Amino acid sequence: MDEVEAIERATLAAVAPPQVLELGGWLAAFDGGTIGRSRSAVPLRHDLRVDEDILDRLEAAFDDNGVDPRFRVADGEGLADVHAALAARGYAATQATLVKTGAASGLAALSARPAETNSRPDEAWRAVFLGEGFDQVDGAFRAKALTRGQDAVYAQVRDGGRTVAVGVAAFSFGWASVHGMRTEKARRGEGLAGRVLAGLAQAALARGVERVFLQVEEANAPARALYRRAGLAPRWRYHYWRR
Repeated sequence: MDEVEAIERATLAAVAPPQVLELGGWLAAFDGGTIGRSRSAVPLRHDLRVDEDILDRLEAAFDDNGVDPRFRVADGEGLADVHAALAARGYAATQATLVKTGAASGLAALSARPAETNSRPDEAWRAVFLGEGFDQVDGAFRAKALTRGQDAVYAQVRDGGRTVAVGVAAFSFGWASVHGMRTEKARRGEGLAGRVLAGLAQAALARGVERVFLQVEEANAPARALYRRAGLAPRWRYHYWRR
């Protein structure tokens, strides 16, 4: 299995959407919540030729599952025909997102005070997603989806008995994938996210997993700067194609 396919399969494994379809080189998920990757179709290769019949069948599958059609497609010449076909169907590229890869050892070096990790999250971990300043509906859905993975660790930084920063790493297809990075808005700028990443990285290294990836919106400059310090480099960029 090549790197692109392994990362895309691991991406979905981390949120374990209830309905998944593999069809003609695409992997489609039909969760009706707020996480884009769990309610979109993604090509498993970056040199996939367009097949109008497959696109028809994917659109029909979205309709059957009550989810608006959405395609998560990497930039690049190898998928240019797919871009053109989607544009002809009335889709537009939105929400530029970077896939970054790196080494767990780089993340582990971010902090000498790594966050604690556990095999299951507690209510304090979940509560961070519902904190002041966060979208309550989105937060509740993400907290639920990120606990569905079969092999994951949950990191949290506590301060005075209160959990103030969290994240999760899921393990599948030879990768550790990082998701759900959240810090209380009043505590940002204190290095807490670095502690979360360091804790997740130590858990990955303890399992013998060195390769790490994550996804970050291109517009999120502070997060990108942190990940750059951790040695994570852009592997590719994608857009969500929506009508």
